[in-house]
Amino acid sequence: MCGIVGAVAQRYVAPILLEGLKRLEYRGYDSAGMATINPGGAIERIRALGKVKFLEEELDKDPLNAGLGIAHTRWATHGEPSTRNAHPHVCRDTVALVHNGIIENHTQLREQQLADGHEFTSETDTEVVVNLVYDKLAAGLSLVDAVTAATKELDGAYALGVVTISEPDRIVAARRGSPLVIGLGIGENFIASDVFALLPVTQRFIFLEDGDIADITRESITIYDEHGRIVERPESVSELSPDAAEKSGYRHFMLKEIFDQPRAIAETLEGRIQGGEVPDSIFGPNGTEILDSVEAVTIVACGTSYHAGMVARYWLEGLAGVPCTVEVASEFRYRKPVVRRGTLFVTISQSGETADTLAALREAKRSGFAHSLAVCNVPESSLTRESELVLMTRAGPEIGVASTKAFTTQLVALMLLTVALGRRHGMTPDTVSTLVAQLESLPGKVNTALDLNDAIAKLAERFVNKHHMLYLGRGSMYPVAMEGALKLKEISYIHAEAYPAGELKHGPLALVDEDMPVLSVAPNNELLEKLKSNLEEVRARGGELYVFADSAVDVAANPDIHVLDVAPVEDPIAPIIYTVPLQLFAYHVAVLKGADVDQPRNLAKSVTVE
Repeated sequence: MCGIVGAVAQRYVAPILLEGLKRLEYRGYDSAGMATINPGGAIERIRALGKVKFLEEELDKDPLNAGLGIAHTRWATHGEPSTRNAHPHVCRDTVALVHNGIIENHTQLREQQLADGHEFTSETDTEVVVNLVYDKLAAGLSLVDAVTAATKELDGAYALGVVTISEPDRIVAARRGSPLVIGLGIGENFIASDVFALLPVTQRFIFLEDGDIADITRESITIYDEHGRIVERPESVSELSPDAAEKSGYRHFMLKEIFDQPRAIAETLEGRIQGGEVPDSIFGPNGTEILDSVEAVTIVACGTSYHAGMVARYWLEGLAGVPCTVEVASEFRYRKPVVRRGTLFVTISQSGETADTLAALREAKRSGFAHSLAVCNVPESSLTRESELVLMTRAGPEIGVASTKAFTTQLVALMLLTVALGRRHGMTPDTVSTLVAQLESLPGKVNTALDLNDAIAKLAERFVNKHHMLYLGRGSMYPVAMEGALKLKEISYIHAEAYPAGELKHGPLALVDEDMPVLSVAPNNELLEKLKSNLEEVRARGGELYVFADSAVDVAANPDIHVLDVAPVEDPIAPIIYTVPLQLFAYHVAVLKGADVDQPRNLAKSVTVE
């Protein structure tokens, strides 16, 4: 989950690297560092504990003026956040290296290197890699050959950027299991963990594939595949503008992204509805053939994306009549699922680089699943390249670590899938038309939900001193409650749990008292009356209730029940609409508590490690 950036140019690269780190900081912010090879041919390195701004302060005091360098912002895995554990790592003032990923055999390598006379200055798994490269260079290999040889001894996942004083005009990059892109300039070239880091300097990119090793100078790029053959990887032009990752006047990225949801949903729907139907072509050239063969669906995802999958299960089974299972990606590959004939394997990921989800997809292929579909936000990601069908969510850059617009656009994409499959499993034309019309109404209805912002900000004041909270929902609102609880946990650090409302009496009710507020989402559907009964159970035990309810629902406010009216919405799309006030609620509570909303402690975006 760390962020990597590197540059080789005729101009000083430190400002480019620093700006790249700022744009990558959502990937990790435990420490940051930069290493350059100065005009005298020596490695200069500056590292700082904490966020990139602290590295910037060090660079202001001691600038690095060089035309080649690498930089890194860290999310700690092996070794505590500290300056000594910060990247880049250096071996004997000869080689400098940055790394994203996990080296699984680092213990064995460390023991061997200690026996060979290497001294370790960190607790990281990365330091064994820089030592390996040094040993290969000392044996007479070129930098590209040394990196190639070193990677053959590594188990695990990595994206690497490596420089050495013996070849001060090049960067060697390597990728296996962690994302890495090359940015193309004129008389200069770059590497980074994703394109956002490099948008100020280029919009031309090459996406490395697993096993690739790239030899990069100012004027040339040579890419070798995992077999050592020179290969050509296609060049892509990003349509994102350099300001795509800016706050645009909002206090936080998260708030910007919450309010960006009407536009994002409209983008998700653009061109996906034709003549009141969902054409198969939106899933890919083989869409019709594959969807015709689908008899069941298995959805695999992590975190927020997993919650989107849980909502989709209600849709696929209740609206489309298609059997559906939903699995946590990190567990899926460690059991032996029974594969039903004609099962479509659906993965959901904002980044398309989520390690657990990618591993699950690869395991699914080995296990005999018929076909695969990726619901993803990032073009050219590993997930999209490895899946047969792809449905891009088009949410645009999501910088806030707590996912918002990625979630709602995933839901929109999954409803499109529901309609496409439903037509094949008994869904009537009238139902198709109704669902399509509801989808088309979503941007306006999300805008209406956003009008609750001020009321929710006022409500949030009651939670500044709370430490625990229960979220309740029934039916498709249960995963919405789970997502709401996750948002609150992530950014406010309040312990929050979600339960199906009917499960209260089976244990959680024991926790309910005046210090345990309960929040419920109550759209106007067939489960409403049962939900009301569950709310009475809370009230009878002295619990304080907060109900986000359809304005047409008769939920009477009193000193113990606080009601927030939500505009009426049709039941199928209610999960999308009711997500929005829960996002705003978590945001305002976190702001009032003084938490770092965009960069919550211990977390990072794009989880590329297991």
